[in-house]
Amino acid sequence: MQANIGLIGLAVMGQNLVLNMNDHGFKVAVFNRTTSTVDEFLAGPAKGTQVVGAHSLEEFVGLLQSPRIVMLMVKAGEVVDQYIDKLIPLLAPGDIIVDGGNSLFTDTNRRTQYLQEHSINYIGTGVSGGEEGARHGPSIMPGGNKAAWPTVKPIFQAISAQVDGQPCCEWVGDNGAGHYVKMVHNGIEYGDMQLICEAYQLLSEGLGLGADQLHEIFTEWNQGELSSYLIEITAAIFAYKDTDGQALVDKILDTAGQKGTGKWTGINALDLGIPLTLIGESVFARCLSAQKDERVKAAKILPKATKTTLTGDQQDLVDAIRDALYAAKIISYAQGFRLMREASKEYGLSLNYGEIALMWRGGCIIRSQFLNNIKQAYTANPELENLLLADFFVEAIKKSDAGWRKAVILGIESGIPTPAFASALAYYDGYRTERLPANLLQAQRDYFGAHTYERTDKPRGEFFHTDWTGQGGKVASSTYTV
Repeated sequence: MQANIGLIGLAVMGQNLVLNMNDHGFKVAVFNRTTSTVDEFLAGPAKGTQVVGAHSLEEFVGLLQSPRIVMLMVKAGEVVDQYIDKLIPLLAPGDIIVDGGNSLFTDTNRRTQYLQEHSINYIGTGVSGGEEGARHGPSIMPGGNKAAWPTVKPIFQAISAQVDGQPCCEWVGDNGAGHYVKMVHNGIEYGDMQLICEAYQLLSEGLGLGADQLHEIFTEWNQGELSSYLIEITAAIFAYKDTDGQALVDKILDTAGQKGTGKWTGINALDLGIPLTLIGESVFARCLSAQKDERVKAAKILPKATKTTLTGDQQDLVDAIRDALYAAKIISYAQGFRLMREASKEYGLSLNYGEIALMWRGGCIIRSQFLNNIKQAYTANPELENLLLADFFVEAIKKSDAGWRKAVILGIESGIPTPAFASALAYYDGYRTERLPANLLQAQRDYFGAHTYERTDKPRGEFFHTDWTGQGGKVASSTYTV
């Protein structure tokens, strides 16, 4: 019996996906550039399974049933292109290549078209859930050439996470749509993690709470509206002890790494002119954390804010921080879905936002109870401009508003940075402000650069220029938008 699917790249994600497929009755062929890894996998984790291995691409392709499905779980970028070029001569029209890595969506656009010219179908799919998700059920976000979807659908939906009997995997859209949605997922993931870290610092440094108390607080939060995978693992992290009995988290160096997907999300938001302030600040917070030596030096030179007397009892402040975390989380998702809405229009992706929320309910890193509310909002109004305008989120923000502001003030008065909490609040206040000071900004632009402006007493679309100094004449610059 030939294999139903082949997978190239036996790092931990690749191995776990293979074992997941095997558990669901699919025969999988595997290949790895370092062929000894194939032998070690077959003799180790895959021992006793249906998995078969190959020591060359030719042998690997020969193990697959037609139409052949080849899934790449390799490093994003040039390596993907190299494997595509090696596979093309070995494949036949109608065969399928799947890229399951974190590729940039524009690369997936290009590869879909390139392979279509060779009569090969291409799928770029986001896979989220880390090692555990890959093994037991990830969130899978496929896009690319839809002609390939009926062939891979039974495999992908079988191995994905299941919530209320529904697979956390559905066709996202043409070309790079799957990888675009995964990119935004990862951007939101950056935001969620940064928000949790700001809550942690306010609780630990601002209120003086230790790891055991933090474990209790996050465990309680995970029973309510903040229930999510990231809150759950945060509670577990605070409970984890080092060999000396002390909390391990307190011994971990405060420098964060990143692989670039959060940065890509921010760059794309700038390209499309969509304010993605919280995710942007989350990326920059990681960058600032990486400047550890410089921060240590600055801490000795620049005085810390003098902590003021906190008003309210400790539980009130803990509740305020919880409210800030919840409200800012709403802003993060509102900004992320607003970005996808703009991208769908700009790139012709035809994204279904309610289905995306369903795909994120299980398996992925940002899975949470909260996503059901997002699904309901888009079911009620598929054309919803911004999640902040949905009834559920209007009321949720109203309830959290006072605590949110109190938490940001606590950070300011205590000298504790809350870039994500504060930028989310600034966005919220700006979004609901009928008149912003951009009238002055336009006057400044027109003064120094003759960039023109619109008037409140004239129809939109009419532009005016003032000779502010009496020396500029009637010449005006052309107008443009981001």
